[in-house]
Amino acid sequence: MNEVKLSGVVISFNEEAKIARCLNSLAQVCDEVLLLDSFSTDNTCKIAQNLGVKVFQHKFNGHIEQKNLAITYTSNPYILSLDADEELNEQLIKSILKVKKSWNYDAYSINRLNNYGGKWIKHGAWYPDKKLRLWDSRKGKWGGENPHDKFILTADSTIKHLKGNLLHYTMNGYEDLVQQTEKFSNIAAEAMFVKNRKINSVQIFGKAIYRFIKEYLLFAGFLDGTAGLQIAWMDAVYVWKKYTKLNQLKAIQQKKDAE
Repeated sequence: MNEVKLSGVVISFNEEAKIARCLNSLAQVCDEVLLLDSFSTDNTCKIAQNLGVKVFQHKFNGHIEQKNLAITYTSNPYILSLDADEELNEQLIKSILKVKKSWNYDAYSINRLNNYGGKWIKHGAWYPDKKLRLWDSRKGKWGGENPHDKFILTADSTIKHLKGNLLHYTMNGYEDLVQQTEKFSNIAAEAMFVKNRKINSVQIFGKAIYRFIKEYLLFAGFLDGTAGLQIAWMDAVYVWKKYTKLNQLKAIQQKKDAE
């Protein structure tokens, strides 16, 4: 098989502080790089255009919907998808260049290494944080449940794991973590509400407690010190919030239906 042509894809909204690092990383392995932007009000699009990236814009209708739409703008079926706050490390770049010369699988998984407050998190639920980001787009599509999207392959697909890390500059500290927990729990609650998910208060409490124990103790999050404690705690809070907000939405709907 001849060397494949690879399209790098990113979705964005007001990412001027991080987008150049992401796009420059993609340029080292991709034959084209495109950005699907949700009408940023900062310099995200200008930065991308100055780097020679193809820029498109579309209203944001959800992470899953946006990422599936982005693929339709590419010239090649072979896709490398990154978030705006991610970049490839040197070992991963070498792995991807090698894959391009000999593409033998339908998709390739990658370990994501998360940076929290300037610290690389190497335990708990945040590492190896395996992601499917390199694939033949004819073998699946983005799915999952917003905001936690994932690329879902057809049943007969083959996968290989690559050496190297996807570096994720996720949050500057605890305040950012709290804000993201609030934002993502809102999105998750709305997605579950549409799907008519059901859960009671006892189950919510149990799921939240289990999440903390799993991440902090079973997955050794305590080895990351204060950062590990904060992450495990807020991941448990996220579980509690998303289900509590789901039940609040259901209560509002029931009240409307009764009127």
